[in-house]
Amino acid sequence: MAIKSVIYGVGPIGQLIARIAVERGFEIVGAVDIDPQKVGKDLGEVIGLGKTLGIKVESDADKVLKDSNPDIVLHSTGSFFDKVYPQIMKAVKANADVISTCETLSWPWYRYSDLAELVDSYAKNHNVTILGAGVNPGFVFDALPAVLSVTLTRLDKITVIRSLDASKRRYSFQKKIGLGMTPSQFNEALSRGEITAHVGFAESVHLLASIIGLKLDRVEEGQEALIAEKHYETQYFKMEPGQVKGVVGHGSGFINGREIIRVELRACAGCEDFEEVRLEGEPSITWRSTGTAGDPATAAVIINLAPRVLDARPGLITLKDLINYSYSVLTSK
Repeated sequence: MAIKSVIYGVGPIGQLIARIAVERGFEIVGAVDIDPQKVGKDLGEVIGLGKTLGIKVESDADKVLKDSNPDIVLHSTGSFFDKVYPQIMKAVKANADVISTCETLSWPWYRYSDLAELVDSYAKNHNVTILGAGVNPGFVFDALPAVLSVTLTRLDKITVIRSLDASKRRYSFQKKIGLGMTPSQFNEALSRGEITAHVGFAESVHLLASIIGLKLDRVEEGQEALIAEKHYETQYFKMEPGQVKGVVGHGSGFINGREIIRVELRACAGCEDFEEVRLEGEPSITWRSTGTAGDPATAAVIINLAPRVLDARPGLITLKDLINYSYSVLTSK
């Protein structure tokens, strides 16, 4: 039976999700967005499908959800749980499961513990499931190293590095990492929330620790600008020496004062595309890839996990709840 789905958010990621959903045989029963250039248009037209789907993009989420009665809402509107939770609550009120790309929803207890408990209780009362997932958090910094660590008899430390060539990414990504700004402009914009760079370092650390059975004492995260040493140019921005060419960020998890988990993201114009997972222990191993395409991978994660969310227990869950193993091979030293 086709999964009745509402696309909530028809931005770049939402459009990818919608296209893959159509290809995979999902039954799209509604679409929500507030962009006046999209509202009233057929979803097929908006996502560049080359055909109409008979589904108009509408701004009234309550009406769409009530009229369409979806099994699940495929949600992609923002990165911060406290900003998007009213949208998620609308879906829960309509008795629909939710899978969202919201980064801080992947481990909402870190920044929004009270809100997470409230939404969890509300979801359970409505017998629906809510999951935050994507490529990062959701795969590169958490699920991937957790799976790789199962081959070790003793695990001392996990380090994950993700490097992205920002010049290949969409405009909104290049903007949010501050390309072309001065260092002071970058720091001010980041502190005011005008740009976000990467969101979810701490969430990934917590999620990874949870999957492999670690209880962390504390988590730290931070981000700094990468400064151009020469001229760089992308489709959207020009960078001269001394201006921001990207960002480097990190998250760390500690036990007894020792860094056990470290995740790092380097995104800049001219950066190499790769992911590397270093597992220190017995035996120590290093795994390296040629890079995961972030946007298509995020959309794929949402679509691939949707059927499992429909079968999952009610409440606010994490990726750990969809993984069938939990273990700990951490050394006691």
